[in-house]
Amino acid sequence: MTYINKKIILKSRPTGRPNDSNFTYLEEETAPLEDGQLLIKVDLLGIDAFIRTTLDEGGFHQGAEIGGVIPALGIGQVVQSKAEGFAEGDYVFGPMCSQSYAVMPSFTMRKLDTSVAEPSAFLGALGLTTGMTAYFGIVDVGRVKPGDTVVVSGAAGAVGSMAGQIARLSGASKVIGIAGGPHKTKFLVDELKFDAAIDYKNENVGARLDELAPDGINVFFDNVGGEILDDVLMRIVLGSRIVICGAISQYEKMTEVRGPKNYLKLAERHSSIEGFAVFHFSAHYPRAEAQLADWLRSGDLVMREQIEHGVENFPAMLNMLMTGGHHGKLLLKV
Repeated sequence: MTYINKKIILKSRPTGRPNDSNFTYLEEETAPLEDGQLLIKVDLLGIDAFIRTTLDEGGFHQGAEIGGVIPALGIGQVVQSKAEGFAEGDYVFGPMCSQSYAVMPSFTMRKLDTSVAEPSAFLGALGLTTGMTAYFGIVDVGRVKPGDTVVVSGAAGAVGSMAGQIARLSGASKVIGIAGGPHKTKFLVDELKFDAAIDYKNENVGARLDELAPDGINVFFDNVGGEILDDVLMRIVLGSRIVICGAISQYEKMTEVRGPKNYLKLAERHSSIEGFAVFHFSAHYPRAEAQLADWLRSGDLVMREQIEHGVENFPAMLNMLMTGGHHGKLLLKV
């Protein structure tokens, strides 16, 4: 039996911010299964910042091909299986891409234990690109400890909102989030229990950091890059750790990425700046998932999900992510 697959393909590579002209919507029948393959009805796609980098030729992440679907992680249910260990109805996680049905080799899919958490949690609080990324950035790279003052940029997004909470749960004495707009700063303080938040769109970030962290910053979890990174570097203390998770302010002009101009503060303060990607910690995934699931069950960790609908809206959701028009984990229900 075949199904109609609705999908978004890459028509042309964007220069700057992607727009509708870069994408095409298609419908076609699913291909017959071969041995070792699964036919999956995609349920939810995670709209993550890495997707933007796949639209550029030669990007760090595996690139989208012209005429092909766009890389995206997702969850779905098996409709047909020709692979041992997978049955109809199983929930699975993997690189579903921008489509409503996916024919995939079974080795690319992880069968989910939905007794641990709701399926959507494996894209959010327990997800590789969200909860686990935040966990390793705070715990292993940032080495947050009791007494630290921690600052998180892009703090109302999926990774940032998790990073701030994990810093608090790791004993930080003060967690400060930087986000755009009063509705987001209110969300950080009222719902996620950040100690304070700075609205970079309406406040002077440097001046507010001086007010909120008069003794300096121990750990900075950076999702944004650019001027905010420079503001923080001017306020680090001896032995500070700067964690580079991403730089969404730079992704639309990857050939013109600007590094920090205040990097000499690292030498003055005997501090470090370290980048990472979650797959560098693959041997430690079970540790991270177990701890995150524990926090999630106890209610110590909150993951807000913003769910939009329709695979045809994939390009619009990517634009929403890039412009910061969302709270928490942005998901697309296909």
